[in-house]
Order: sequence, then structure tokens, then C-alpha cells
Amino acid sequence: MIPGIVEHSRVRLGEGVDNVAWEINGEYVVRVGKGAVNPAEVAILRAVAEVSPLPVPVPVHADPEAGVLAYRKLPGVPLIDGPAVDPVRLAPALGGFLTAIHGAPIGAERDDYPLSGLLEEAEESFAEVAPELPARARARVEEFLGTAPPPAGEAVVFCHNDLGAEHLLVEAGAISGVIDWGDAALTDPARDFALLWRDLGPAAYARILESYGGPAPEHARVLFYARCSLLEDLVHGLSTDRRYFEAGLAHLDWTFG
Repeated sequence: MIPGIVEHSRVRLGEGVDNVAWEINGEYVVRVGKGAVNPAEVAILRAVAEVSPLPVPVPVHADPEAGVLAYRKLPGVPLIDGPAVDPVRLAPALGGFLTAIHGAPIGAERDDYPLSGLLEEAEESFAEVAPELPARARARVEEFLGTAPPPAGEAVVFCHNDLGAEHLLVEAGAISGVIDWGDAALTDPARDFALLWRDLGPAAYARILESYGGPAPEHARVLFYARCSLLEDLVHGLSTDRRYFEAGLAHLDWTFG
């Protein structure tokens, strides 16, 4: 699959909404997309590697038409898999990481998807997962869905744009890599903060803000994005990967509190 590499072993690492990831020979990760790889993603990854204080994938092979992207495996395991680590300990590194990428002049497509559209999708997601949720959680989600979205933010910066626990690698109690940059875009920085609130919780989020070198995003938008994304993850968890559903249930209280 990788030119010049003789494949001796292949292990399926997991499947997300857009990609399936494989480990080859214990040394490489090959991401096979469910569509073509955006050619700009390779350039973005190389640009991010120049500014990020945390390790990120650096492509060693890309076949955009086949949807294949390969890079040397980074150490650690995804935080979603539940390694024993205090999220608050991860916060300073994440604050510095966001400071670096949000301030970097990296070119990417804009993501201006309207908040009203996200709310409509959240309503559809809730209709699919409502029977699986506790009654108290259903009431909180219904209250959220009945409220108008907050005003859109004015700031537009380079963002990872999918900074959930499944894309944070940890080893020895520290972040060892940030992976899966396929959704990176110029967009509202609240999108990056939202998934950290959703997956790490309020205490870690407060410490991230303390370490962040830019203006804090409006919390109403952070919560809005976090809630919409949690509902999306619940649907993905029921249909594809149970880890996402279990994580969503675990984070319901602070996300919809």
C-alpha cells in the first residue's frame, strides 16, 4: 500500500465518519478515506508540523484520488480509549498548541457552515438516539433544541476543526500527538474549544483557557458546538463505533448541564 514498503502486518486501528485507519508493520499509519483526500491536506500537515508544539502526522505517501494518506506512527493511544490520565494535566499543552495553530498563517478552505444548519442536524441526530438516552438527558437536549443558536463569531483562524478525544494521542500521562487533520479549515476558533469542553470537561477547559494566548471564544458558541457534536457522536456510536456512544453518555451532564 506504501511504495517501497513491504507489508508484513496490518492492524485495523479504527473507523471514523470519514476514514478507516490501519497500522502497517507497527511503524506506519495508513488512513484510507471514504472519498478522495483533499490534496491541500498534505500541504496543511507539513505546514502544521512547522508550528505545532505537539507532534502531528507528517505524510510519507499520499494518493489523493485513492483516498490514501500514510505517515509514520506517532506514539501513544487515543484518549477516547480511556488511558488513565487526568485531563487537567493535559490542559497547558493543549492551550499552547491552540495558541500556535490559531495564530499560524496556514492556508485552508473556509468552513462557514451556519449555526442554524448545525441545529437542524442536531435535531435529526436526537431523533435517532432519543430512545437510548435517560429521561433527564432527553429533557435537557429538548430544551437546547428549542433555543435559537447564538450569534455567529466574527474571528476566523486556522483550526484543527475536529479536536476530539479520538484525535488526541497520550502516552505516560501526556499528549504525544494530534492526528486526523482532514477537517482542518479557516473557521471559528470556538469549534476547537468546543470538543475539548465536550471530551475533557469544565475543569480541564478552564486550564486550557489559562494557557491560551488569544482571546477566549464566547462560551455560548463553545457550548452550542459541543452539544451539536455530542449528538452527532451518539449517532455515530450507535451505527459504527460504540466507543463514541459510551463517551457521549459519559459527557452528557457537563455538556448539557
